[in-house]
Amino acid sequence: MSFITRGFTGRGGDRDPRLPPGQTLVEDWPVLSAGATPQITTEEWSFTIVAETGTKHVWSWDDMLELGVDDIRTDIHCVTHWTKLDMAWRGVSLDKFFENVESSYDYVMAHSYGGYTTNIPLDELLDGQAWIATEAEGEPLSAEHGGPARLLAPALYFWKSAKWIRGLVMMPRDAPGFWEQNGYHLHGDPWQEERYW
Repeated sequence: MSFITRGFTGRGGDRDPRLPPGQTLVEDWPVLSAGATPQITTEEWSFTIVAETGTKHVWSWDDMLELGVDDIRTDIHCVTHWTKLDMAWRGVSLDKFFENVESSYDYVMAHSYGGYTTNIPLDELLDGQAWIATEAEGEPLSAEHGGPARLLAPALYFWKSAKWIRGLVMMPRDAPGFWEQNGYHLHGDPWQEERYW
């Protein structure tokens, strides 16, 4: 005799396999930010990678676009439990920026206009895994969504996809950025539910 009724077994069979544990599907794109929204024009925007030697590699907006823009379709997962599937993006692969940047360091700190920072292992930004995104769903990124450009690292929770990106600094070891210093997980893998410390 069974003591479990259909009402208590959940809806596991209906769950999209692309949905990490603890996530809920959304159709919109919620806006979550810490602090004021920077207003950066493409004319004043630039992107810098600081290598371990201190050498600065700098790209203007036009320099970045000349590297070649990719069309990307990917899912994004926010630490606040929402997931949006099959988002269309356009951006420049970080592989293209790193073609002439030599480093033996394993980590980067992403820096944003407005002062936000977040740490990411370098091997999770290369080999077609991350971009500097300039468009989402057919439109230029609005300032509230991180425009004119944001980091897009979809394998990690979305706080790692730093809005208003302005650069990456190579690091010899992992170190916490803004949210990581305030209780978020150092890594942030949605499939492992690495939300908080």
